[in-house]
Amino acid sequence: MAEEPTLEPTGDALLKALTALSNPHRLRIVAALTERRNYVSALAREIEMGRPLLHMHLKLLEGAGLVIGTLETGEDGKSMKYFEVAPFFYELTPQLIHRAVRTLTDTREKSVKEEAT
Repeated sequence: MAEEPTLEPTGDALLKALTALSNPHRLRIVAALTERRNYVSALAREIEMGRPLLHMHLKLLEGAGLVIGTLETGEDGKSMKYFEVAPFFYELTPQLIHRAVRTLTDTREKSVKEEAT
């Protein structure tokens, strides 16, 4: 039986994930959520971060597909957004980067070069 091919990230998806993980606060958030899912206020207390800053980091992590947020209503009728780590695995190699670069849609480098000419 043939193995299913592993889906490689596009250049844009890889860039988003690496950018999201390039901040020590976001690494701490992922580490905390690896232990258990949590809601914003409790997570903010656990990692000693203000809620507005935590929301900003969670939004970026969620946009990169590294965490998943779900809105849940408690017995008291209050809504709370819980976050958990999304399953992800990146084996970062020069070959993966070479293949991913071909799918980048970010054209900032081209724009800079075009402006110089």
